[in-house]
Amino acid sequence: MRSMLLPLLLLATVVTAMGSAYARHESRKLFVQLQQLEAERDAMNVEWGQLQLEQSTYTTHGKVEDAARKRLDMEIPGSEQVMILRP
Repeated sequence: MRSMLLPLLLLATVVTAMGSAYARHESRKLFVQLQQLEAERDAMNVEWGQLQLEQSTYTTHGKVEDAARKRLDMEIPGSEQVMILRP
């Protein structure tokens, strides 16, 4: 019985060491993947902020008025063309 105990303990030690090394390797791979995903998220947040800024500049009153004048040949009506209705 004792003669089988030593090889069994040796085998258990080797298996445990290999399992520990494998778990550490997987942990490192997952950490690298996490860092890549966080970097991608940060880049997307920067792009989102830039797109919001771009959208806000395109919707300013001056840009809308300029587009209306150039593309649609619109102009501000004169005072004789304005009618004010009161309830």
